[in-house]
Amino acid sequence: MAIDKLFSGESKSIEYKVDVPGKSEKYMKTVVAFANGRGGRIVFGIDDSTLDVTGMNPDTIFQTIDSITNAISDSCEPRIIPDVTLQTVGDKTVIVVEISSGKMRPYYLKSKGIVDGTFIRVAGTTRLAPDFMLKELILEGQNRYYDSEPCDGLTVTKDDIKKLVTILKKVALEHALTDAAKAEIKDVTENVLLSWGILWEKDGEIVPTNAYALLTGKNTMQQNIQCAIFKGNDRAYFVDRREFNGPIQEQMEAAYQLCWRKLTGE
Repeated sequence: MAIDKLFSGESKSIEYKVDVPGKSEKYMKTVVAFANGRGGRIVFGIDDSTLDVTGMNPDTIFQTIDSITNAISDSCEPRIIPDVTLQTVGDKTVIVVEISSGKMRPYYLKSKGIVDGTFIRVAGTTRLAPDFMLKELILEGQNRYYDSEPCDGLTVTKDDIKKLVTILKKVALEHALTDAAKAEIKDVTENVLLSWGILWEKDGEIVPTNAYALLTGKNTMQQNIQCAIFKGNDRAYFVDRREFNGPIQEQMEAAYQLCWRKLTGE
C-alpha cells in the first residue's frame, strides 16, 4: 500500500488502532461496517489522533495476525475473509487489515444478532445501522433495491405517468449546458420508466415504485433535505435552518440554490 494512502487520516474507508484491543468487538464493528459499505482497511500500529506510528511488537506480530483473522472468522455473519498484510514504516511495522465490500449483506456480529449487530460507516465513525438502512442492506443482499421496490398503498394512472415523463424531460433540458446537449435528450416514455425501475409491471398492471414516490413527492416516509447555516467556520453560531420537501429533484434544486446564494452573497 502507498504510504500516502496509509496516512490519509480516518475516513469512511480507513481506521487506525494503536494496538489490537483485548475485546475484539471494539474493532469488529468496523469490520462489518466496511463489509456493509464500500470496503476499507483497519491499520494496527498507528495512533488515530496523531497518526504517529507506534508499530506492532515484532516478536508476536504473526500470532497477532492469526488472532485477528480468527476473530473476524468467528465473530461475523456471513463469513468475512480479510486480506491481512504487513507494512514497514521506517523502523516499525504495522498490520493492515483490508476488508472488501461484501455481496451477502447485511453483515453483522453473531453475538448481537442482525438487528443490534449490523453496523455501517458514516464519515470516519462506525454506527449501528438504523432500521431503514438495515432494510436497504437486506434488499441489496438479495440484489434488490429500495427505490425499485413497489410503493405500498400508491397507485398510478396514465395521466400520472404522462405528467412525470414531461417533468423529467423538462428537468433534463434545464440542466443541459449546450444546445447540442439539449438536442441529444430523448423523450421519456413509460417503457423508459419501467427500465429505470421507476415503474414496475406486475401481473399485467403498472405499479409505482419508491423511486416514483420520491420523484412525485408522494412518498409517505417524509424524506426531506435539511440545511443548516452557521456563522463562521464552526458550529458555534446558528444563523438559519431550511427544510425542503416535495419531489426529490425539486428538493435538490432548492438546496443547491440556497447554498449558492449563501456562498456568493447574492
